[in-house]
Amino acid sequence: MATVEVGEQGAERAVSLVWRGGFGRLWGAAVVSRFGDALRGAALPLLAVSLTDSPLLVSLVTACGFLPWLLFGLLGGAIADRVDQRRAMWAVDVARGVLMAAFAVVVWLGHATIGLLLALAFALTTLQTLFDNAATALLPSVVAPEALSRANARLMTGQEVMGRFVGAPLVPVALGLGVAVPYAADAVTYLAAAALVASLGGRAQAPRRELRAPGSTIRSDMAEGIGVLWRDRLLRALCVSTTLCNVGIGALIATLVLHVTGWLGAGDAGYAAVITVYGVGSVAGGLMAARVAERLGRGPTIVVCGIAQIAALLALGTIRELPAAVAAFGVFGLAGMVWNVTEVTMMQQRSPAEMLGRVSAAFRTLSTAGAPLGALLGGVIAGAWGLNTPALAAAALFACGLVALVPGMRSPIN
Repeated sequence: MATVEVGEQGAERAVSLVWRGGFGRLWGAAVVSRFGDALRGAALPLLAVSLTDSPLLVSLVTACGFLPWLLFGLLGGAIADRVDQRRAMWAVDVARGVLMAAFAVVVWLGHATIGLLLALAFALTTLQTLFDNAATALLPSVVAPEALSRANARLMTGQEVMGRFVGAPLVPVALGLGVAVPYAADAVTYLAAAALVASLGGRAQAPRRELRAPGSTIRSDMAEGIGVLWRDRLLRALCVSTTLCNVGIGALIATLVLHVTGWLGAGDAGYAAVITVYGVGSVAGGLMAARVAERLGRGPTIVVCGIAQIAALLALGTIRELPAAVAAFGVFGLAGMVWNVTEVTMMQQRSPAEMLGRVSAAFRTLSTAGAPLGALLGGVIAGAWGLNTPALAAAALFACGLVALVPGMRSPIN
């Protein structure tokens, strides 16, 4: 496994290069948008519960956040590689801002229905498939190659801080001002993010695209993206590994509240503590991700993070004490963020620039499919064998994910 050696001078240069070329505006757009999403994400389930007493309909609001990725994720990647990615991003944010503004008016007038909530969640995530793939493909053209890992870390860390520690705590305040306020605020943040991305102008130069063969179609473009992902042994192994891990994460998250309040008997305060420390760990992981990858090499970093997460999951599933669960979830969040930053950077560096949107879409679509499957699995095994078993099952799935990485680690790693 290859490692990346970066001296003190190189590290300092990478830090300075991160904020050049318009990255600061992209970062600002991502952070302000995450703030609005945090308000909307916390308020929407509460609104759903007020509109229906059907657990199935309430759960479908969350499911609509996954389904478009499975249906349209590959399509979003293909479109992202055909269009100007900067324009696609700000156009999508304008569309989402208009949708949210209209929805805020409907809520304010008291005309919201559960059907409208489902349609809104589905539409927003469908648009997100284009936005996220375009953003992943655009970033390498905005920052220098040696600053890419740090740029990804700063993006993810900024979003985590803004969403978990700024946006989410303000939800009660926003709702206190009016039931439609979280949605109106989300609309404003979408439009502000669109303005920031649009202001990049010529700063962000999309990668040069090769001429397509006559008769090239969206379907053939999607197939090309899948083909590139499959032929790259490292990316293929990383995608399989991430999918297995996401099954485990889905099982864990779907039953975590039962694990903490039931198996641990820690109540709502214990659950809040676990979630909060997970966020703190994630932020810490984002701050150290680039340095860890530079010191260990990206391949070894993924392996170390996987081992740390397995250890955390085993502790979570076997030690029936709240302090152990809190510590385990802190480690789980830290290692998970380092894994995510390293994974995205590897994908951006190994994919052909003109196909990054499609490769990113194929990777995301396949790996995202693991989460809803895991949620169903977690509910079944928790009911059959105990509330702590999803954590143990997640540990086993993470171990399988590490095994799946072995073939890919024989390839050269940037």
